[in-house]
Amino acid sequence: MAKEKQSHHMPDFDWETADDKGFGTGYSASERARLEQMYDTTLSPITEKEVVKGVVVGITDREVILNIGFKSDGLVSSNEFRDLPGMKIGDEVEVYVENQEDAQGQLVLSRKKAKVITAWDNIQKSFDEDLVIDATVKRRTKGGLIVDIFGIEAFLPGSQIDVKPIRDFDVFVGKRMEVKVVKINYANDNVVVSHKILIEKDLEAQRQQILNNLEKGQVLEGVIKNMTNFGVFIDLGGVDGLLHITDISWGRINHPSELLNLDQKLNVVVLDFDEEKKRISLGLKQLQSHPWDSLSETIQVGAKVKGRIVNVADYGAFLEIMPGVEGLIHVSEMSWSQHLRNPQEFMSVNDEVEAVVLTLDRQERKMSLGIKQLTEDPWTQSQLKEKYAIGTRHKGVVRNLTNFGLFIELEEGIDGLVHVSDLSWTKKIKHPSDFIKVGEELEVVVLELDADNRRLALGHKQLEENPWDTFESIFEVGSVHRSTIVSKGDKFATLELPYGIEGIAALKNLAKEDGSWVEVGEGVDFVVLEFSKEEKKIVLSHSKVWQGGAVESKKEEKSARKAAVKSEATPSKEADKSTFGDLDVLSALKEQMEETEKNDKKAAKKDAEGEE
Repeated sequence: MAKEKQSHHMPDFDWETADDKGFGTGYSASERARLEQMYDTTLSPITEKEVVKGVVVGITDREVILNIGFKSDGLVSSNEFRDLPGMKIGDEVEVYVENQEDAQGQLVLSRKKAKVITAWDNIQKSFDEDLVIDATVKRRTKGGLIVDIFGIEAFLPGSQIDVKPIRDFDVFVGKRMEVKVVKINYANDNVVVSHKILIEKDLEAQRQQILNNLEKGQVLEGVIKNMTNFGVFIDLGGVDGLLHITDISWGRINHPSELLNLDQKLNVVVLDFDEEKKRISLGLKQLQSHPWDSLSETIQVGAKVKGRIVNVADYGAFLEIMPGVEGLIHVSEMSWSQHLRNPQEFMSVNDEVEAVVLTLDRQERKMSLGIKQLTEDPWTQSQLKEKYAIGTRHKGVVRNLTNFGLFIELEEGIDGLVHVSDLSWTKKIKHPSDFIKVGEELEVVVLELDADNRRLALGHKQLEENPWDTFESIFEVGSVHRSTIVSKGDKFATLELPYGIEGIAALKNLAKEDGSWVEVGEGVDFVVLEFSKEEKKIVLSHSKVWQGGAVESKKEEKSARKAAVKSEATPSKEADKSTFGDLDVLSALKEQMEETEKNDKKAAKKDAEGEE
């Protein structure tokens, strides 16, 4: 065997002695040019950093061999073709030329980079030409979804998924949907897409058709897409309408969620339509008969009804007898008391209350109710006249103050008036607030009762005997008492006398013996000039104390003046017989008085010089 191999061994070829005649020769110039042209067409001009198409010429376990028309083939890792499991020789793929020749002289290609560049080109093209593209939802994220378009992750905001609010994003994960590119940010490699924009375009024609055919009273089917405190928004098939909370039910509700749910289908009636503003008002309760129409005939004025308090206002409370049928209990009908109070003191929302029907208007669908009528009117009590007989004593709470007096509530519904003049025997009270405050308790005595007119006159000072009967003997005219000036007015000063009573003195009667005047807060002796028990008035003077002389009462002085006037008006016969002798006597008396006055002035002058 070894010998046979040696016999077939070819000797080494001597290239140096070889004759190169005929190698590459024998071609004419035209043939040579044609061959060169054919050779050049087999090669393509390749530029680095660009995407080109290549043909798969070989596949190994680790690499894919690609022919891009260059002088050499390129190798790409098979990992970059995992998305093409059925790839075979002869298939065309796009690759990115990273380097025409690396250190080993190899052409360097990348399908991964080609995919990214191509994807961004397709995204930009879709954006520029407003194209619809397919997307695959990969996962949910805060505020929306992440979708795959051309191998690039894009953001689909939750508000752009559908025309109606989406509450569960997870149901879209793994699904495919059509989207449009609405925003590209190359700086952050961020793409925003929208599915809602496609739906809106599809609904535009439907919306316009609905608006053109819309009429008041028309019944439509819709889906609740949003819920607020004041109502719900209903999707009528591309057009939204508002179902206000007051049009949901004939009964009173606090929030639409008490009766309705999101995504709920329901029939509604068109109540109003503003074509310019595209506003549609819808109603639900209008599809049902009004509860007032089915109100029992047994409910009449005077009948007792039961219900639930659904609202409490400042002026009263609303009692719901049945859903949609309410009556007003005015605050004045909650208690026999004449003093209006806050209705919340009597009842609260959801309280079960019994009431009496006071007025009923089925046509106007109005009803007024009362709860005080469930108890007896205190003014009609059989024992009222005995209980509040004249002279009886009671205690009550001051409820109101006026300029002329105060009102006291003796029991619920029974009020009485205490006139300001019946508060004190001794003090002149200008306003009841100077004597007592609202809410305080006061003891009174009944002065007058008029049950028919619901009037009760009360007094406080009558609890004690009238001290002026005693004062008449204490403050006799001419008696002197130590008193203090409390205040001064334009003509009179107010004095505080013993026993806490007040008196007055003319300002001219405040002169002291030394020529000064009695001031406020100063206590000096005063003499009584006048005492009136009926008017509760005591007039005093300090000047009369040091001037001396008898003090006439005001009545005696008036009587003397009247007598003098009468005497002058009807002169006697003796007066008619006056003689010159009488005139002489008067003249002498006048001279004597003038002489006395001169002597007094001289004496006063000497005293003054002596003091100096």
